[in-house]
Amino acid sequence: MRYRTLGRTGIQVSPYCLGAMMFGAIGNPDHDDSVRIIHRALDAGINFVDTADVYSRGESEEIVGKALRGRRDSVVLATKVNGAMGEDPNQRGTSRRWIMTEVENSLRRLGTDHIDLYQVHRLDPTVDIEETLSALTDLVRSGKVRVLGSSTFPASAIVEAQWAAERRGLERYRTEQPPYSILDRGIEREILPVTQRYGMGTLVWSPLAQGMLTGRFRKGQRADTHRAALPFEHYRDERRLDAVERLIPLADKAGMKLTHLAMAFAVAHPGVTSAIIGPRTMEQLDDLLAGADITLDDAILDEIDAIVPPGTDVGRLDMAYDPPEIQRVDLRRRTFDDRAAA
Repeated sequence: MRYRTLGRTGIQVSPYCLGAMMFGAIGNPDHDDSVRIIHRALDAGINFVDTADVYSRGESEEIVGKALRGRRDSVVLATKVNGAMGEDPNQRGTSRRWIMTEVENSLRRLGTDHIDLYQVHRLDPTVDIEETLSALTDLVRSGKVRVLGSSTFPASAIVEAQWAAERRGLERYRTEQPPYSILDRGIEREILPVTQRYGMGTLVWSPLAQGMLTGRFRKGQRADTHRAALPFEHYRDERRLDAVERLIPLADKAGMKLTHLAMAFAVAHPGVTSAIIGPRTMEQLDDLLAGADITLDDAILDEIDAIVPPGTDVGRLDMAYDPPEIQRVDLRRRTFDDRAAA
């Protein structure tokens, strides 16, 4: 496997990053089987593992910790902080109070004394960016964290964080983790140009569009898969299904599986360092590994562009981040009195 440099950190990582979200209660509850899957990925040359505290409320981190015993030094280990870890309203977010507590919990669950890449899972609008960066900087300087990253930040927040770090002499985010797939190309407009400008590594999540690009979700057919039971609208989005119906014959013509086409596309962009794969079973992992050496020529990429134009999203990924300005009505509408007065 040919490794890539993670931004300007000097850290070498595999173009496929093993995502551990599906290890634990929300995916594969069998710890021994999950450990075997992780070992299979490491044996195949993947040296990058990404998890988060919130995945199955810490269970994913515990499974990853078990799998890395005796192999920790050869793995670039990434985890995240922000998601709710309990009913206490202070057991979430990116305040100094919570970060300093939760990093210790993650280290314990992972069975390690340091985290290679510690990421803010989502933008926390309730916390000043300098508060978060200051706490994270202390973790880097203490040796508990090597590199900082953000996840699913809008371009404006990425730039603001870079400026704040420079202004205050703080550690800056060295990576960004946005969603990206053939069906979700919106990050090509601003996110990827910004991360490239700041020399950030980019590890993209959901390169298979949450299963849409496996070929198991077809127009007019009911998919009998683990994901089909999830209450996500994009599995029923006719625009996404139409695009999939056009991509399947393209993959067939090229002599490859749709999953391999999708993964090769995700790592073809020069701004992408790694694409996160999230297998739940050994069969799923083996399928993805079988296409790890595939590269797409310009002719195939041109045909993909004709189906989904660069910089566009087909429909909407349900897990995409909506900032408060979108979620809250009071932030995007004047009150009736205000409108009447105008």
